[in-house]
Amino acid sequence: MPSRSTKSKASSAAVRVRVGVGGWNYAPWRNNFYPAGLIQQRELEFASRQLTAIEINSTYYAAQKPATYANWRNQTPDGFRFSLKAPRYATAAKVLANSGKSINAFVFGGLAELGDRLGPISWQFMPTRRFDADDLAAFLELLPRELDGKPLQHVLEVRNSSFMCADYLALARKHRVATVYTDSTDYPSFADVTGDLIYARLMRSEASIAAGYADAALDAWASRARTWASGSEPDDLSRIGAINRAARQTPRDVYIYFIGSAKERNPAAAMSLIERLRA
Repeated sequence: MPSRSTKSKASSAAVRVRVGVGGWNYAPWRNNFYPAGLIQQRELEFASRQLTAIEINSTYYAAQKPATYANWRNQTPDGFRFSLKAPRYATAAKVLANSGKSINAFVFGGLAELGDRLGPISWQFMPTRRFDADDLAAFLELLPRELDGKPLQHVLEVRNSSFMCADYLALARKHRVATVYTDSTDYPSFADVTGDLIYARLMRSEASIAAGYADAALDAWASRARTWASGSEPDDLSRIGAINRAARQTPRDVYIYFIGSAKERNPAAAMSLIERLRA
């Protein structure tokens, strides 16, 4: 039987891990996730009580009105978090150093209405964006670090293999910006920790499995999530550099999203992982 200290450590790690999916308006979820007869206007309310986070993709295409962010906040419970994808016009600029106006328009254009529901802001680069140390450094300098006196969390989702280098890791770590771990064969996938939080997008759900992932795979992700949350790093994921085992282990927030692939199964995968973390 686990000791009291072991239970306490596992419980605190689970609290720091938030698990969810991308969005909440998806018609097939009305067959296997949302209760029959639930009106569409209450889907966020329901989803936010089964999951602990949701990644918003619509903001990648256009920022929302402040009233919309406030409405999202009001429909969700304490402790819930939204991760927002920053608008593509900020990350698709030919010169990233010129993105300051777009960055500020998004961050200071209503995000404060989310209050404590605001989680990480994800800055997704196109697959054609290659690593340019000077331009990326200028971009990172532009990212606001606070909103209404509260710290902001930023993550970078890089989609070009040129970012898989020691120079990128050093630059991201200097600015304490996390890198999205994308569990996909289509994009660079490396688990090197570069910031104060972990952000993983899991893209391998299978339609033939009710929970999206096999039990063994979900068990493995639960173990990795606990390891990340405790301040350590799992040693079974692809990396660029070696794990610094001498580094101080400080507990950190972890965000895990089941995205894409067999999308109809992603809520079940997320709930299965949440159950494992609470066990």
